[in-house]
Amino acid sequence: MQKLYNNSMEAMFFFNRQGKVLAMNPAAEQIVNEDVLQQLYQGKAQAICGVCRGYMSDTELRTCLACYFTSPESEEFSSFQVYLDTKDKGMVPYAATYHTIDRENGVYVFMLRDLTRQFKTQEKFYQNKMMKHVIEAQENERKRISRELHDSVAQELMSAVIDLRVLKYMTADEELLKKMKQTEASMTRLLDDIRNLAVELRPAALDDFGLEAAFRSHFKKINESYGFTIVFDSGLEQRRYSNELETVIYRIGQEAILNALKYAQVDMIHVSLQDNDNLLQLIVEDDGAGFNPGDAPTGTGLGLYGMQERAELVGGHVNIFSAAGRGTRIVVEIPVQPQPQEQ
Repeated sequence: MQKLYNNSMEAMFFFNRQGKVLAMNPAAEQIVNEDVLQQLYQGKAQAICGVCRGYMSDTELRTCLACYFTSPESEEFSSFQVYLDTKDKGMVPYAATYHTIDRENGVYVFMLRDLTRQFKTQEKFYQNKMMKHVIEAQENERKRISRELHDSVAQELMSAVIDLRVLKYMTADEELLKKMKQTEASMTRLLDDIRNLAVELRPAALDDFGLEAAFRSHFKKINESYGFTIVFDSGLEQRRYSNELETVIYRIGQEAILNALKYAQVDMIHVSLQDNDNLLQLIVEDDGAGFNPGDAPTGTGLGLYGMQERAELVGGHVNIFSAAGRGTRIVVEIPVQPQPQEQ
């Protein structure tokens, strides 16, 4: 029992019914500053109040009303949360218990367990949960706008182009025909732009056919638009994953390729997409200008951060290997659950 008292990570304060300290273990001594510690050892009543910032009740985050000293027999204080202004860590939340150990002599023990790590874990959990909801909402809105552009705007514009083509056969005026051809060409380019924008917002191939088909369609458009060659090696075939995971991999790949287009100063990159023992791996590699990962990133720097953030949301990670003049290799690895054969 003496070893438990001396070596416990939980702080233990023993008080009498007047609130004077009778004993403290080493963990308790580490919490309070020297002034309060001296007051406690001098037997000053309720000296602990000098560092206590209140406990959490069912109505308030911090309150000092009817605390454990004024109501030591209350069942409410058998287990509760309290905030202390500590010596080294500032304001710290603790899981606290206040028990009667000698009712006849009025001896109580006040025990504290630091909740900082649990709070950080909980905060990270809720942060990731909220981020998932935000990204899901963004993708749903992208999908809605994409379908609206494709099914409404693009269709109406296509009807206008067809009507314009019909009108060309209803006149022999050369000037009018010339103007109609120019207008038709402009509307056709606009139609292509709208379709490309709809695909960029949310490629239908990703929802209908999966990652490989979506990437191949994306790479084809990049080649047609920029003359940029992407050598694509995929082992997925028609394998499908959850909507969240497919979206994460596609957006990370999209961002990595966009960065290569902007900064690598090359005409070709290599992309590999494989599933090895339920580990989905995406590799985007170029032999271009490269950069030193420790240096401030070119542009906003949000692209690299966003890739890592997205990967972490599905339990994955992003590794970036690069050096000035030696190209860049981005490796994304995300664990996946084995899928039944019939799926």
